[in-house]
Amino acid sequence: MYTYKKNSLPKNSVEILVNIPKADIKEAYQEAFSLLQKNLVISGFRKGTVPKEIAEKNIKKEVVYEELISNLFPKIYEEIIKKENLTPIVSPKIELLKANENEEWQIKIIIALKPNIILNDNYKKLIKDMKANQKKDEIWVPGKEQESDLQKNEIKKQKLLDKILDMLLKNIVCDISDLVIDEELNQRLTNLFDEIKKIGLTVDGYLKSKKLNIDQLKTQYRKEIEDAYKLEFILLGIADKENITVEKSDLEKIFSYFKNEKERKSAELNSYFYASVIRKQKTLDYLLNL
Repeated sequence: MYTYKKNSLPKNSVEILVNIPKADIKEAYQEAFSLLQKNLVISGFRKGTVPKEIAEKNIKKEVVYEELISNLFPKIYEEIIKKENLTPIVSPKIELLKANENEEWQIKIIIALKPNIILNDNYKKLIKDMKANQKKDEIWVPGKEQESDLQKNEIKKQKLLDKILDMLLKNIVCDISDLVIDEELNQRLTNLFDEIKKIGLTVDGYLKSKKLNIDQLKTQYRKEIEDAYKLEFILLGIADKENITVEKSDLEKIFSYFKNEKERKSAELNSYFYASVIRKQKTLDYLLNL
């Protein structure tokens, strides 16, 4: 049976060091080999009937170990997070530290946890004080828009919301795991480079046009990603604290906009997504009306 040690890391991350006895590796190897053997197709034999001695000559050890890892590591991970009552928010980073044949294996698992947002009523005071210090022509008053001033009031409303969100970012502690940020950063850079390639530019050419180098671009993206995640979790924390909920009638109102029955059914299957969007908007409205 494997053993493990849990270490807390900064920014809501956890490191799990797992030691897997060689007997367990041997057993997992045989299971992986048997699975590959069952699916092996060789001329002269039906699928699943290839003898072991012939299968051993046709299945490379590296392939068996790849199958072993894809089966064993997720199982260990799931067992540990259940036992430790952990709540990961993205897929873990699993690193193989030691994997010599006929020896104990060691793996390292890095897990990103949901941030613990600590809120008190001070955030409300900060918002109210900020509103009190607004210039008269900057004040947005809900429900007072005239048709001719609708666009102007929407601009005021958005400016006020931006100030509120910026204030929350600066005053509420919310540490996001580097694992979350790095995963999003890599995905964003991959998408950007693909788009640059599609329009016939080079990465260097694109960066020069933006007057940036790659490190500056990464720093810019990292801050945008971190702020976006911080805001999401801060708003969730406020919604929980203030008991902001989504009613069935809220969802029905959204679904009523879908006139096509097929589209409506599809939307209803994604009720959780629409509920999260509605709850976020209700939270923003709550902040605007403090």
